[in-house]
Amino acid sequence: MPLKFGLQINQFTWPGGAAAIGPTLSRIVRTADDAGFDSIWVMDHFFQIRGNGPPEAPMLEGQTALGFMAAHSQRARLGLMVGGVHYRAPGLWIKATTTLDVLSGGRAWFGIGAAWNEMESKGLGFAFPPLKERFELLEDTLRMAHGMWSEGSGTHGRLDGIRTTATHLINSPQSISRPRVPIMVGGGGERKTLRLVAQYADACNIFGRSPEFVRGKLDVLREHCERLGRPYGEIEKSVLTGVNPDEEDPAATVERFGGLAEAGAQHIIFSVRGVADTSRLERIAGEVMSPLR
Repeated sequence: MPLKFGLQINQFTWPGGAAAIGPTLSRIVRTADDAGFDSIWVMDHFFQIRGNGPPEAPMLEGQTALGFMAAHSQRARLGLMVGGVHYRAPGLWIKATTTLDVLSGGRAWFGIGAAWNEMESKGLGFAFPPLKERFELLEDTLRMAHGMWSEGSGTHGRLDGIRTTATHLINSPQSISRPRVPIMVGGGGERKTLRLVAQYADACNIFGRSPEFVRGKLDVLREHCERLGRPYGEIEKSVLTGVNPDEEDPAATVERFGGLAEAGAQHIIFSVRGVADTSRLERIAGEVMSPLR
């Protein structure tokens, strides 16, 4: 599999304030699409997260942002990096992602995970179930995704899940992506998350902290696949990292990304500091992505 590259847009604190967010986002997305990024992602948060800025920094709702991004791109796949399972009911997750897939011409990713941000959940009044219950909801959602994106109209009975009962799994229009919208489960939890990847997902996403970290997580994923009888090679291995062009020259980024690829990463997804300056994306495409491809 050729090495893939994805752009994660994780900040919206851009010159011009709120009125400039739409035009800036459209410019970033068009540039990334034209530059050959395979995927473009936004976070599924309502407050900015630690490490990126204060909670009150600008943050867009992810599914709405993806719909906007679909209208300003033509080839890159689009998704949440990754969705917080408790923010939307399972049926809404599948319908919203199907809508994105249909309106984008078959370019959606379904990124989903067990979530973690208790502060923003309580801040905006979302229920924040215990982790065990969130994992149960995640498995229900993954099972529903398989049912509603199966061949044909998606009218394949009901779901009697651990946390969810659904009586008519109708999905019309059906997704354009076949055999289904690709499912990415985010996180590196070795006992539950990577087991869910092996059982239900088309891709994993783990933090690209180091080649050794990535290799260790993928070894665990391989063990889950062997235990479940799932071919390990069917699962796309993606990692999440970042690039700061002010502190790391292109040669160093090539070396770092190359190390992640040697450890097993097939899809390197990264944020770019100062991404509102879209010339940075063009330089990364030419000086980093092109040599690695």
